[in-house]
Amino acid sequence: MSDPHDPATRRRADPGSMLPLDSDTEVSDTRQSGPARPIHLRWRYIGLVFAGGTAGTAAREALSLVIPSINGIPVAILLINVVGALFLGVLLEALARRGADEGRRRILRLLLGTGFAGGFTTYSALASDTVFLLIDGDTWVGLGYAITTIAVGALATLAGISLAAAHHRRRHPDAAGEGAS
Repeated sequence: MSDPHDPATRRRADPGSMLPLDSDTEVSDTRQSGPARPIHLRWRYIGLVFAGGTAGTAAREALSLVIPSINGIPVAILLINVVGALFLGVLLEALARRGADEGRRRILRLLLGTGFAGGFTTYSALASDTVFLLIDGDTWVGLGYAITTIAVGALATLAGISLAAAHHRRRHPDAAGEGAS
């Protein structure tokens, strides 16, 4: 007789039961309601991403019109991408430390992270601006612009994660040992 609590027995009965769940898949409690639908196929969540993306794109466009290029270098796009990376690092770390990606946390992640930050940042403009600098004969400037944006963006993300983690530790000193092994 097989033990229903034994992972090997459960795996044989339902091979997918031991797989990790994707946080963007809704889980249905009953088998009659059909298969779980991924978040990206649900109109409510699509609307959140659309609304956030619209606001983020409008903010990017406004800033790129206000901040002029300096010596042909589009500093607005560099600043936008770095600020967006910092924002995304803070947001995702703060949400992750507050619990599972569900309910309000999922709504904020989709609205502000995927939507707003996705519309605000623009790596396609970084790529095309780099190409224009290279075509204009500014090889070192173009390469420096691209490398600086990516490196500073990565550091900004790390700084955002660190800021959110430090803020969480200050607010929850009893959780300081979490994650330590």
